[in-house]
Amino acid sequence: MSFEPEYEYRSGIGSDIHRFAAGRPLMLGGIEVPWNQGLLAHSDGDVVLHAVIDALLGAAGLGDIGTLFPDTDEKYLGIDSKQLVAAVKQQLDTAGWQIVNIDIIIQAEQPRLGPLKGQMKRAISSMLGMDFTAVNVKAKTNEGLGEIGEGLAIGAMASTLLRRRIKRRL
Repeated sequence: MSFEPEYEYRSGIGSDIHRFAAGRPLMLGGIEVPWNQGLLAHSDGDVVLHAVIDALLGAAGLGDIGTLFPDTDEKYLGIDSKQLVAAVKQQLDTAGWQIVNIDIIIQAEQPRLGPLKGQMKRAISSMLGMDFTAVNVKAKTNEGLGEIGEGLAIGAMASTLLRRRIKRRL
């Protein structure tokens, strides 16, 4: 008797970083963070969602955020990154992928994000139709090192695991 797996699994990683810019809201993990500046980007600059998007696309073998949503295309100028997440979720659903979990690290010297991690988890799990416990958000400083540590930028990294049912031939 041989064992045939029911699912195939794939993992993916993603990262993003943007510099601070005055006159913009700070969007992280699908929520607006109270702060005196936002992030410079073609879209809303949500580095958390951008890292999640790249992790999901990478795991599914569907390319990357820059290929699907190029910053040279005016239709993405100022776009809410939640719309990009919705488009990626639709592609995953069409290809039969289910998201098992997402793990996120936000790198920021400022603002302090600890009190907002739960709101970000709720937003991300809701937009992806996932259980709240399947999304993890961590916030770290860069101990004063590099652009992030100097308070000039915010970065994020994400990893994910996807699964899909293996189609059997009769």
